[in-house]
Amino acid sequence: MNVALAPEFSSRVRRAEPLSRHTSWHVGGPAEVFFNPSDVAELAAFLQALPAGTPIHWIGLGSNLLVRDGGLKGVVISTHGTLDVLTRVNETTVRAEAGVACARIARQCIKWGLGPAEFFAGIPGTLGGALAMNAGAFGGETWRHVLSVATIDRGGHTRTRAASEYAIAYRQVTAPVPEEWFIGADLSFEQRPGAHADEVRLLLARRKASQPIGEWSCGSVFTNPPGDHAARLIEAAGLKGFRIGDASVSRKHANFIINHGQASAHDLENLIGHVRATVARVHGVALHPEVRIVGEP
Repeated sequence: MNVALAPEFSSRVRRAEPLSRHTSWHVGGPAEVFFNPSDVAELAAFLQALPAGTPIHWIGLGSNLLVRDGGLKGVVISTHGTLDVLTRVNETTVRAEAGVACARIARQCIKWGLGPAEFFAGIPGTLGGALAMNAGAFGGETWRHVLSVATIDRGGHTRTRAASEYAIAYRQVTAPVPEEWFIGADLSFEQRPGAHADEVRLLLARRKASQPIGEWSCGSVFTNPPGDHAARLIEAAGLKGFRIGDASVSRKHANFIINHGQASAHDLENLIGHVRATVARVHGVALHPEVRIVGEP
C-alpha cells in the first residue's frame, strides 16, 4: 500500500519510520506513514484527507505494544508530545487529552488536592492507551473515574460520549461503534486537601522494588486470570529467567519480559507463546496477553 497524502501534512509526516524508536520494548519494523499531529484540528484534517480504507493505528508512549518486525501498513498516529492539554474543569473534574502521560495526571491531581489519582503513576503510558484498555495499577482503574470521553472518527468528526455508552471490564473496553478513537476524557475525583506528593513517591518506590523498572519491557505482558496472578503462575512453572534470543522472562517479576538489547519482535512473540503454552501445560490455565501484538511478520 502506498498512502497518498496532501502536501500540507508533509512537515509532520515521516515515511518508513522505525517503530523501534517509539515502543518501550525498542522493537518493531517501519510504519508506512508516521504522523504526529500538532492539535486536534490538524488531526481531524489529516483523517479527512486519508484515502478510504487506509489502515489506522495509534501509539502513545509505546508501552503495552509489540510491533512485529515487518512493521505496520497504513498510517500510525502518534500522540507522544502532543494532544497533551491537562486542565481542571471544576472542584472535582479534570480534563485531559489522550497524549497526557498517566504519571502526569497523578502528579497534577496531587497538586490540586484531588484523588484517588496516585495509581495513575503506575501506568506506563498515556491516557489514550489507558482509556482503550481500562488500564490500572495499585488497585485503581482508569474507567472508575471517567465521566465522559472525547472521540474522533475516520472522517475527522469529533464528539463527546458519556462513560455509560461503553461496556467496561477488567482490561477491556467495548465501544458503541467501531473506528472511533479517544482523544481525551473528563475524569472525576474527590477533594483530598491532604494529598501529598509523598504518596506517589511511595507507590513508585514499591513499583521499583517489585518490577524491572529501567529495563526494556512493555509493562505487564498478561492479564491476571480470575482469582490468581499471572506472575505467580509463570514463576511456579519455572519460567523466571527463561530466554529466547535476547529476550527473557524477568527474574524480578515473572509477568515482565525483557529485551536485553538485541531481541527482535519475533523473539519476544515466541517467548510470549512459550510462556502461554507452558503455563497451560503445567497449571491448566490459559493466559491472555495484555500487550497488543500488531503488524507484519
